[in-house]
Amino acid sequence: MKKLFVLAAFALLAVGTNAQVYQNPNAPIEVRIQDALSRMTVHEKVNLLHGQSKFTSAGVPRLGIRQLNMDDGPHGVREELEWNAWNAAHWTNDSIVAFPSLTCLAATWNRDLATLYGHSVSEEFAYRGKDLMLGPGVNIQRTPLNGRAFEYMGEDPYLAGEMVVPFIQAVQKNGVGCCLKHFVLNDQETDRFSVNVNVSERAMREIYLYPFEQAVKRARVWSIMGSYNLWQNVHCCHNDALLNGILKKEWQWDGTLVSDWGGTHNTMQAALGGLDIEMGTDGDGVTPANEFGYEDFYLADKFEKLVKEGKVPMSVLDEKASRVLRLIFRTGMNPKKVIGNLCSEEHYDACRQIGEEGIVLLKNAPVGKKKESSLLPLNLTKYKTILVVGENATRSLTKGGGSSELKTLKDVSPLEGLQAKANGVNILYAQGYDSGRALYDNVDKVELSKNEQLKAEAIEKARQADLIIFVGGLNKNHKQDCENGDRESYDLSYGQNELIAQLAQIQKNIVVVTFGGNPYAMPWIQQVPALVHCWYLGSEAGNALAGILTGEVNPSGKLPVTFAKNYEDYPYVKFGKEAYPGVNRQVYYKEDLFVGYRGFEKDKVQPLFPFGFGLSYTTFKYGKPTVSQEGKDWVLTVDITNNGKCEGKETVQLYVGNEKYATSKKEITRPAKELKDFVKLSLKPGETKQAVFRINANSLRIWDETAHGWKTESGNYKLYIGSSSADIKEVASLKI
Repeated sequence: MKKLFVLAAFALLAVGTNAQVYQNPNAPIEVRIQDALSRMTVHEKVNLLHGQSKFTSAGVPRLGIRQLNMDDGPHGVREELEWNAWNAAHWTNDSIVAFPSLTCLAATWNRDLATLYGHSVSEEFAYRGKDLMLGPGVNIQRTPLNGRAFEYMGEDPYLAGEMVVPFIQAVQKNGVGCCLKHFVLNDQETDRFSVNVNVSERAMREIYLYPFEQAVKRARVWSIMGSYNLWQNVHCCHNDALLNGILKKEWQWDGTLVSDWGGTHNTMQAALGGLDIEMGTDGDGVTPANEFGYEDFYLADKFEKLVKEGKVPMSVLDEKASRVLRLIFRTGMNPKKVIGNLCSEEHYDACRQIGEEGIVLLKNAPVGKKKESSLLPLNLTKYKTILVVGENATRSLTKGGGSSELKTLKDVSPLEGLQAKANGVNILYAQGYDSGRALYDNVDKVELSKNEQLKAEAIEKARQADLIIFVGGLNKNHKQDCENGDRESYDLSYGQNELIAQLAQIQKNIVVVTFGGNPYAMPWIQQVPALVHCWYLGSEAGNALAGILTGEVNPSGKLPVTFAKNYEDYPYVKFGKEAYPGVNRQVYYKEDLFVGYRGFEKDKVQPLFPFGFGLSYTTFKYGKPTVSQEGKDWVLTVDITNNGKCEGKETVQLYVGNEKYATSKKEITRPAKELKDFVKLSLKPGETKQAVFRINANSLRIWDETAHGWKTESGNYKLYIGSSSADIKEVASLKI
């Protein structure tokens, strides 16, 4: 029936040989596609399928069909580059708002903020004339060493899926396309171009594909970027089983598959393996580098030759061209695409709000032996001299990191944010350590003598202060949080551990503030009363942090990843190098389903800070849950009361476990419990609200490797309601 409708509509709209339905924005998109295809030459169709510059692919100028303008995201629009080089174009009107990292967004556990983020950042993309945002990313954080984890949404597929769906919906509502990345298993930067990932079918489906499937089926994402790595020994950018088999046929996805830049390796595989647009190919191993042009791409002249010789069916070309035209009509030729705006106050407000809710308060204890109030929030006026220590207090963390580097109109540093709230209090600053510059692919060596001098200066100033705020952590240097290189150690770099420990010996009133997209070791944790983790907060970093530290904003962030006491505690580590980073460019996910908190619980290893953890300046009381059935759904409700003295937000988390697996003493084949829903409630002091969760068979399904499909097991299920994966307040039961 759908095909008949399209043909009928085409017949009605395409009246006369010169009618141009594809230019009629009110015509159905599928009709516009068929009309445009009927007018295009083979060469024009092929031209749609590969880059024509670093960040554009061709349209059809003869027919008035626009090119696709792409740019890196998702934390903001990358600065303009030269047409055919990676050099900055040095425009004067391409400065933007840097939004918080996606780990920070995930740490908000707030779907409404995901909508706000998507709406705000897409307005900036639209204003800059961009059709396609290269992001967001939902690869799973299985290792704390992943240099690109700050661009993703944590270790849990359900959380990532729930946060990415409203983000994509908001972006695409504005007529800007999302190019979801990196599909799939791009979970490390080490050997990212060549490593083959070996993973069980069940873990592939339940963990690694899950957030992508949610984005396809619920958000209807318009574009997806293939990943560099291999699966089943075939590159993911043209992997027939992955792209055609799962994505396009099984999931019935109608979007456009874009290669990662330089991720295409073979013309016939690109032709038949599901790739639609090839970007960033620098050479084919045959054509001399100085002669290699866009016509030499795998999906360019070589592909056109195969089509004309009949070695690749015309239907393959038409299907690819249709998908690209669909993306063009949804974005650049979409009459509902917004004009957008750049660097508006609304965008800075959104940036600050997301940052505030993503900051996680990890520790907040009294100072000294007396049972006095906790160190945070700070009343800055009670201190005569405050010392801020650390390079990240003044460094712009919107720079570096690889392709997500941003050119901002303004950045508020943590030091500036604190100074704005100091009300005349004397604030000293000491850099404390030096990390060098932000470099993409090599390490800028730092002189040890310089760092010793900086540490000595900080120690000397610490003796004058009655409050120390240390601002450090990771940065976006190579082999910190940066594309194309993983971290080399679980420890903080540049001598920070030693510096923090020495500062804590001098002054007990010390707050440690860290930035970064990954967990890290904390050998000094027992010496400091207060610890705040910030991820990367974007342009409003200083204001967001200062609001939290001074209590103007009550922290409500929750960890989207597990912080282990020791690197060896992570589930994959015990399996050796085969599990990470791989041997002979083969990596084996031997921990299987047991990624993150699933593995910690299976191995009975207590983390330093568990998944879902985060403190508040107030306290919450959980009531007794009730479970009722409504049709095919079960509804769980639980009352949450703010029994503290200030307004705050609590994320109520629902985990579900099959009782026989949770208590089994035999080989464990299913996690004891898994996140299945969450609700974030805002409560005034004394106020009670109800958290409501809906559970159905799909919530409980697992992948059956024998039947190669989903199934829901019968049995008794436990419903765990808690404030983190380790802090379960109440338990209810459900029988299937």
